[in-house]
Amino acid sequence: MKSNLSETLHHPKLEGLRMTRQRSVVYEILMDHRDHPTAGEVFERAKRKMPSISLATVYNCLEALVQHGAVKQVNFERESSRYCPNLTEHGHFHDEESGLIIDVPLKQGVTLSDLLELPEGAQIENLEITLRGKLSNH
Repeated sequence: MKSNLSETLHHPKLEGLRMTRQRSVVYEILMDHRDHPTAGEVFERAKRKMPSISLATVYNCLEALVQHGAVKQVNFERESSRYCPNLTEHGHFHDEESGLIIDVPLKQGVTLSDLLELPEGAQIENLEITLRGKLSNH
């Protein structure tokens, strides 16, 4: 999914974050592909656009974007962290054969209390839903 760079770099979540050239490249990579890459994969893609970028710089850019709330860092058991630019409430389907990770939107009108018996007074601050299995069409 290709994004319009000027729209991408004017996302409300980026307000207040100094967008260096390196951060812009890293953010554009995340927005263009939306395939939940690892830092290493982001680095390989960034090197094509900016040959002088280092792996440490990519990690620093990703950390700044995560801390600013512009992307989510997601973890799948013992694998390397992955980065997701989708900030809407959603889950992930992890195809264990191919390694593919797909965003899974929550159905409209369904709440956690429809699915789970939450403790009285519980306030959900973070939601992470990961479904694991195999896709028959991949």
